Amino acid sequence: MSEYLEVIVRTILSFSILFIGARILGKQTISQMTLFDFIAAISLGAITANLSFNTKLPIHFTVSAYTIFVVIIYLVAYLSMKNRTARGFFAGKPTIIIQNGKILEHNMKTMRYTLDYLNQQLRVNDVFDISQVQTAIIETNGSMSVEVKPEFAPVTRQDLGIFAGHEKNFAVELIMDGQLVTKNFEENRVSEKWLREELDKRNLTPEEVVYAVRGSNGQLFVDTYNDHITSPLDQE
Repeated sequence: MSEYLEVIVRTILSFSILFIGARILGKQTISQMTLFDFIAAISLGAITANLSFNTKLPIHFTVSAYTIFVVIIYLVAYLSMKNRTARGFFAGKPTIIIQNGKILEHNMKTMRYTLDYLNQQLRVNDVFDISQVQTAIIETNGSMSVEVKPEFAPVTRQDLGIFAGHEKNFAVELIMDGQLVTKNFEENRVSEKWLREELDKRNLTPEEVVYAVRGSNGQLFVDTYNDHITSPLDQE
């Protein structure tokens, strides 16, 4: 096997096992990365990178190391799910940095959190005045949860004594890229006949539709391939 072909094969193999590992470990590693998840992701990436281009390393050694890492990560995740102490050890615990409207400088210093970054994270949470904050907590994945003081909290329907009405349903995708999403019809008890009647009202066929979704209000939203827009605001 030539070196170029070997690199191609190894790269495909490294991508495949990385994808399989990600599916086994689940979405949490991607969407809610804790310190342990960060270390695990870097380690798995380094192993697969070596598998791709380091032709001096035997493939079975690298695959074995990768498999062991995935098993360890999976076991740690399982243990963390079952045991709160283990979860706190591997993922860490939330840290309060504002309590009763007061900044806890010691916790800020421990986390190496600057006042500039604190204000930035408050703005991300739609809080532009630190004096409005009752409590701020840094979660284990690095995000910030903020509780504002009661006088600055948004008014709810319950506060105003307004009846909330019936719960809305989730939006249901019915057509994607001109194809009927038949599974969604069955799972959400949507009639294909109803969809076609709605399309007929618009003089459309499913093949002309890029995207169609029944909204939470029960109405059909349709976007077609021909948008009849002659001068787009931004076109690449």
